[in-house]
Amino acid sequence: MARKPSGSKRSDSKSSGKSRRWSGGVTAHSHALDLDEGVFTWSDPARIARSLKRSAEHSRRRKADPYRSALSMLTFYINRAGKNLPARRRRTLLSAKDELRHQFGRA
Repeated sequence: MARKPSGSKRSDSKSSGKSRRWSGGVTAHSHALDLDEGVFTWSDPARIARSLKRSAEHSRRRKADPYRSALSMLTFYINRAGKNLPARRRRTLLSAKDELRHQFGRA
């Protein structure tokens, strides 16, 4: 039995016409929230939560309530980063989730 050559099992993005990394575009160009630039790079969890809350409350394009929209965007970013997210950054963003719950009165 012959072995197949090793290599990536993903399809080549050039042949499909679409980028494999669509999730980066979602974060950058969300149609639900107008995020402040660099919001996920800030070091203050309370500031991140305030920004997400403000964006969600002022958006007229979101489908869910403001709390769910803000929390979904933060969770999406954390999940998208996956193993590439440093532990310190992950702790900051998870603290921002707790702060978001507190600011919406859900804690």
